[in-house]
Amino acid sequence: MKPVIIGHAKLYHMDCMDLLRATPDKYFGLACVDPPYGIGMAGGKVGNSRVDYRKFAGNDLSIPDAEYFSEPRRVSVNQIIWGANYMTDHLPPSPCFIVWDKVQPAEFSMAMAEYAWASFDSPAKIFRQRVVGANKWRIHPTEKPIRLYEFLLTHYAKPGQRILDTHLGSGSSAIAANNFGFDFTGIELDKDYFDAACERIENAYRQQRMFP
Repeated sequence: MKPVIIGHAKLYHMDCMDLLRATPDKYFGLACVDPPYGIGMAGGKVGNSRVDYRKFAGNDLSIPDAEYFSEPRRVSVNQIIWGANYMTDHLPPSPCFIVWDKVQPAEFSMAMAEYAWASFDSPAKIFRQRVVGANKWRIHPTEKPIRLYEFLLTHYAKPGQRILDTHLGSGSSAIAANNFGFDFTGIELDKDYFDAACERIENAYRQQRMFP
């Protein structure tokens, strides 16, 4: 399938497994992925309308199978995998966990933090950025901040490496990669979210070129 190309980012609307199976060993330097957590977060809005609710393609009823977890580790030198606390059966022990602290009070109704497993032999790290409720500018219900991905690229990616995201979602990872000049491949199964992410990435890239 021909990708949408925006800056340094190649974006594919397809099943990530099809692209992974066709990718050579260790082609990417870093796979930074955010697969389904299997917690029933089955949909959300697309764009800025609160009423424009729809289901994800594939839903979020279970985590990916064992083949999924083996493929990013085959095609990349290192991996960062979000939702690691739900995926312990598929991930080996590692000293390097990354915590996104959402800076919320104990009364916060959802998770106050999210956890990523990483393949690096280095100490755990914490990134702090507050989540502001149902942000009207959010285009995806599980959207992560661009600054979070910039933090990950700063600490875990090397210049010249190719970056992979198998679940593009809102496109934050692609925007961060473009900001830092990394060659990036992003894959998204859901057509509506793919189109919304492409628009968001294009707008960010256009702004970057206008105000470098």
